[in-house]
Amino acid sequence: MIVFDLGCDNEHRFEGWFSSSEDFERQHREHLLSCPICSSTGVRRLLTAARVNTGKPDRGVEEARGEQVAQDAGHYANFDGARMLKLISHIVENTEDVGRAFAEEARKIHYQEAPERHIRGTALPQEVESLREEGIDVVALPVPPHLAGKTH
Repeated sequence: MIVFDLGCDNEHRFEGWFSSSEDFERQHREHLLSCPICSSTGVRRLLTAARVNTGKPDRGVEEARGEQVAQDAGHYANFDGARMLKLISHIVENTEDVGRAFAEEARKIHYQEAPERHIRGTALPQEVESLREEGIDVVALPVPPHLAGKTH
């Protein structure tokens, strides 16, 4: 896993987690990256200071990841990192992950073709824009990888 500091045309800073630098390049080339704050697709890689892993051996991987996400979450908004992580954790625990079917499922709920419930998932920037044009409220949320796999 590789973490890059990213920025958008609106000067928002955020992190991107990728399986490799080639994965980042592919997603960038295919315009699959968007800002979690404003959904801008004008995303670029920012210069990053080198990180040295100095984790203590008695700390768990999940605990270390959670602390790192809490520290880095401050880049997502003018919001305390610990509060951001708590908010994201609350949302993950109280929503249903519908994955790539997010746009379709959001429309079904909006048009009362499916039961009303809280959902989360992934959508392309074009899908998000289309949902918003239809009057469907959606929010980009930077879910850290250690929380992304949770089903509820």
